[in-house]
Amino acid sequence: MIKSQAMEKINQKKHQVMRIQNVSLSFGGLKALIDVSLEIYQKEILAIIGPNGAGKSCMLNIISGIYTPEEGTVIWKGKKREKVAPHNIAKMGIARTFQNIALFTGMTVLDNILTGRNLLMKRGLFYEAMFLGWARDQEIQHRKKVEEIIDFLEIQAVRKVPVSRLPYGIQKRVELGRALAAEPELLLLDEPMAGMNVEEKEDMCRFVLDVNEQFGTTIILIEHDMGVVMDISDRVAVLDYGRKIADGLPKDVRTDQKVIDAYLGVG
Repeated sequence: MIKSQAMEKINQKKHQVMRIQNVSLSFGGLKALIDVSLEIYQKEILAIIGPNGAGKSCMLNIISGIYTPEEGTVIWKGKKREKVAPHNIAKMGIARTFQNIALFTGMTVLDNILTGRNLLMKRGLFYEAMFLGWARDQEIQHRKKVEEIIDFLEIQAVRKVPVSRLPYGIQKRVELGRALAAEPELLLLDEPMAGMNVEEKEDMCRFVLDVNEQFGTTIILIEHDMGVVMDISDRVAVLDYGRKIADGLPKDVRTDQKVIDAYLGVG
């Protein structure tokens, strides 16, 4: 398994935000993950790759709290994380996008992104219903934040358009915007470039890099486009049949014979 000296030096300088330790998960007789360990470091872009059925989405679901591992532990900011409800995962500072777009199609771009602010809003039925006092001030501040995200993602022209009327690539940006609206420390992206043309992929790569650099957000990325993975990732972990077979710098991973045999093949 890859673990270069250069990678060790990089990781020593970074703060570890999450550690997946000896995690296993199965569905009936199907073993989805087998004794997988993974470290996630602050402000890095970590790509998880592997063939279909390797366990990538299962790993993302464990990180996001949708699945609870049968064996092993999840350490978040130095503390063991027990089974937790999805809304509490969001409160911890973890947000995600999905492989299949999951937007409110009848709502505008602005309103879809505004839903990402939900957990950051105070509750008060009377004041919210009457739009008075702090409820009004809160609404103004949250909408201001949403407008900043819309500007960041360069979708100002469609801010009041229902998302059902938007092209696929723009819908993907809106979903990214909704995740960013929650101000996550850890952002999980499940195949954010799937189904995109070359120009759309270039735009999304730029936004992912900008999120990482400008906001300091730690990003975990599942992606099948190896050009994208090698270009934007700081580190790459490779799964195959539920086991981790490599973990290191992109340049080291793509020359590892186990990874070539299992996934990359011979060019």
